[in-house]
Amino acid sequence: MIVEFPQHVRDSAAQLGVGVPYALKVLAGQLADDPDMGQPSGLPGILTVMVDGDLFEDCPDLAIGYLREPDRIEIRYVNLAAPSAELADDAQDQQEPAASGSDEVTGREITDVWQRITRWLQHHAPDSHAALRAGASPATITALEGDLGIRIPAGLRALWLLTAGDDGVNGGGCLPGNQALMSLDAVADFYRQQLDSQAHQDTLNARRPEYDRITVWKPTWIPVVSYGPVDRTSGWYVDAATGYLGRWSRYNEGPGDELDTLVTYLEDVADMLEAPALATRDKPGVVGGALVWGSRLDSAQEERWQPLTG
Repeated sequence: MIVEFPQHVRDSAAQLGVGVPYALKVLAGQLADDPDMGQPSGLPGILTVMVDGDLFEDCPDLAIGYLREPDRIEIRYVNLAAPSAELADDAQDQQEPAASGSDEVTGREITDVWQRITRWLQHHAPDSHAALRAGASPATITALEGDLGIRIPAGLRALWLLTAGDDGVNGGGCLPGNQALMSLDAVADFYRQQLDSQAHQDTLNARRPEYDRITVWKPTWIPVVSYGPVDRTSGWYVDAATGYLGRWSRYNEGPGDELDTLVTYLEDVADMLEAPALATRDKPGVVGGALVWGSRLDSAQEERWQPLTG
């Protein structure tokens, strides 16, 4: 059984501790002998194995996700292990019904495309890569579901297992328009705020003719992307009922004509980074070690901005 470590995984693992590469080498031998030693991770198709950092010098406790195929294993991510209380909650979460086939496909698509994006960031915009938060635990996402009172779609769950938000660089995130993935706390706060606004509108709607009634927010809309790491002027939500992205704006700007799922949106982002000459939505570039998109350059960045031309 071949165990493969993509270069971007090796690079990120080395940042977690001097002893981590050796721990991974030992784990690779164990996985070659016992490919099914991992447990379901909550991410479709991915198994997780825990590494006790006390067994190795300069190595923290690790959670390592891998994809097991008939003739090979590919390590997909190396993260710091969650606290023991979260791990206990995760074990309970894994008693839930297995994901459907379509959910598993969506989860793998999100995993693959997000790794394309993070691999690019790691090599070309390390500051933006460092601003991405670690993935949330399954227990944390399940708790958010309870808070919102709505089932998190498979694609969004897969993304949050990989990263739980973007803290940004100089006020800008890594998505087109320098928008940012919202943290899970921000998601919950903004969702409640919007539902409160809708409740107020519903009171007013009762006295309005049907054609003049206002919809600020629907319970199936889950906010995902905002104008900036701390700016909620506008952004994108995932409609849990349809799977499509929609746009919200404080200024009631239209959503545009395109219908994107989270997968197709992120695939477009990855394509623009890997082939910037063909980019249509926005033009990627860098300022120092940060990814900065051309549509939101400010005067302080213009002279330093280097557009990508590959």
